Formats: sequence, C-alpha cells, structure tokens
Amino acid sequence: MKKKVLAMILSSVMVLSLFGCGSDNTQPAAEDTATEETTETPEEAAAPEAEAETDAAETETDAAEETAGTEESTDAAALKIAIVSSPSGVDDGSFNEDNYNGILTFIESHPDCTVTPVQETTGDVTAAVQAVADIVADYDVIVCCGFQFAGIATIAEENPDVDFILVDSFPSDAEGNEVTVDNIYAMQFAEQESGFFAGMAAALETASGKVAVVNGIAYPSNVNYQYGFECGVKYANETEGLNVEIVELASYAGTDVTGADVGGNYIGSFADEATGKVVGNALIAEGVDVVFVAAGASGNGVLTAVKEAEGVKFIGCDVDQYDDGANGDANVVLTSALKVMHLNVERSLNSIVDGSFKGANVVLQADTDSTGYVKEDGRCQLSAETISKIDAAYEQVKGGTIVPAANFNGVTPEDFTW
Repeated sequence: MKKKVLAMILSSVMVLSLFGCGSDNTQPAAEDTATEETTETPEEAAAPEAEAETDAAETETDAAEETAGTEESTDAAALKIAIVSSPSGVDDGSFNEDNYNGILTFIESHPDCTVTPVQETTGDVTAAVQAVADIVADYDVIVCCGFQFAGIATIAEENPDVDFILVDSFPSDAEGNEVTVDNIYAMQFAEQESGFFAGMAAALETASGKVAVVNGIAYPSNVNYQYGFECGVKYANETEGLNVEIVELASYAGTDVTGADVGGNYIGSFADEATGKVVGNALIAEGVDVVFVAAGASGNGVLTAVKEAEGVKFIGCDVDQYDDGANGDANVVLTSALKVMHLNVERSLNSIVDGSFKGANVVLQADTDSTGYVKEDGRCQLSAETISKIDAAYEQVKGGTIVPAANFNGVTPEDFTW
C-alpha cells in the first residue's frame, strides 16, 4: 500500500512535467512556421506536421496516464479500516471508544475511507489473534486495541500489504519475545504518568483521607495506572504533609502477566459491571471517598456504586468521563486521567495516506501530549489550588524529574522517589 501510493505520486509528477514540456514545445514551433519564409524541401516541410502529430499523440497518452493515475490514487486513498476491540466494544465510553473516535476523526478528513468495528467477545489472547486472522484479507488497515493482540506479528508478516496499528502493546513472536514488524506501528502509553496525576488529585481532594484505584485485568497498562496512582498519593502525602491511605481489598488483588502479585483492586474483567459495583460498594464501606477507575465497562458498575453513595467522587480513565458522572443535578466525576489514544491513532492513519507510515514500537508520554488529566473549567471539580499543584508536578514529569513506578520500569510504588 505505502510503496504503491509513493509510486503513484511520482508517476503523477512525471506526467505533469511531460505535459508541461509538450505545451511549451508545441506552441513556439507553430509560431515559427507561420512567420518564417518557406525554403524547405518537401521532406523538411512534412517534418513539422509529423512532429505535431507525434506531440499530439504523446499529449493524449500523457493525459490518459494522468487520468488513470488520479483514479488509482483515489482508490488507494479509500482505505478499508477495521478496528478489533476487547469485549466492551467501541462504545464503552473509555479505552476502545477513544481509539474508534480517532478513526472517525480521520474519516471526516478522508470521507472515501470506511471503518468496520469488530468486537472480540472473550478477551482471550488466542481468540483475539484469531479474530484478526479471520479478517486480514478484507482490509487495508487493522487497528487492534489491547494487550491481548500482541501476538499478531506473524499475521502481519504474512500480510505485508496490510498496515496494523497496535494500541497498548508491542508485537511479540511465538515465544513471547518483543519484535518490531515493518507494517505494525505499535504504541504504548506511559499510563503511570496519568495515574500519577489521578493519585495527586485524589490525595489533595479527599475528605475522608481514604482513596482507592480499581482496575479491570492486571495487564501492564492497568498495573501502570495503579502504580502511578499510588506514586501520586505518596508524592502528595510527602510534599503536602498529608496522610492519605490507599485502600485495597485482599480478595481482589491482581496478578500481572509474569505471575507477580501487584495488589490493588482488580475486577478480573473489562466487561463485568455487576462485580464492578460489588467492588465499588466494598471500598465505599471502607471509607473511601475518591476512587480512580481503569476497568473498561466494568468501571460502569463502580460508577453506579459511587452515584448511589453520599459524598463519593469518581476519577475517570483514558478519556474525559465528566458527562458519565451526571447524577441528577450534580456530578460525581472529580477529574479524568487521560491517555490520548485518539490523537495518535489519527496521526498513524494520516501517515499511511501520506506514505510516511513505518513499523515501530513506541512509548508515548507527556512530551507528545499523550498523557495528562482533565482540568478545564466545567469538566472537572478540582480546586484551583489542586490544579496548580498538579500542573507543577506535570512539568517535572514531562521533564523527567519525576518518574512514577510502572509495571516493568524497575520502579515500584514502595521505592518511588524523586
């Protein structure tokens, strides 16, 4: 696809150049013939007419080639895109939907392109990869949302004309080793940065002195959110002289992909609202009054528990969830931790169209506006003082002075320092 688009661009440039040369050469020749005295032999006299016929034929051929090239470029730009999501689907109001919105924004500028949502309903790693294999022949671009799609490397290598955008994971081979593939642009995010801002917000705004984080499954991205949150609370405690407690329910402790116990509060699914509500109610019963939730559709259950309680606030995840917090004439959303996927998905699709797309494994951070938190007036309930303190910390995170703990960066919340 990429090489084809580049070749067509070069072809169009050559055609236009040839057409221009033909126009420049033909008109002066006609003027010279009209003004000069005729002293040619019959053979010489016939030469301009033959040359004009040749030029006309070349011009006609060039025009036909230009038209064909334009039609081919239009066809090439009409990308058929599929987005393969986790069980919560592209309307989950969170992770999957933000990726989907990036595609929709791209299509607004490229209306010939289309997108088809494909929902993998189990969340199983093998099933996720198979879902991609089942559709690979039908699309030009496949966007894969989630850690469970890491195993698509072989599929991509076997289908070099299809471009893949992998969100929240890097591709791996059959042995689980990270690989770089020419037609996979894989993006991970420093969720620990956004989690850090959520932790600061919770610690600075809690009235009870007890806060919590709830996650779906202990994939690296979720553990990053958890660890970042814990670091944010720790940072606020030590810099502001607070003593905020992070509440964990032992029966919902998480186990990461290496089998390590990471603690926290894990629902065990991204699509289990009932258990989400159970966990939410249990935390509220422990005195928690601010809860950060990174659990996909399972988080909707936690949100329901928050809405039914008194004086409890919810911190959204991945996207601005303020609208979801409407509760009668009030709102329960304190702020939202942002992982700016839609912008980076759109950027990747644009690179396919302009021919600059190339495979890479990248971690996106605050320095590319890819992590952050919601602080806009009317979209959060943070005090001006809290926003000022988080913004000051944001600059240190952006500059690398503060490096929150993450699942595999060698730092844990316990040994986090700055």
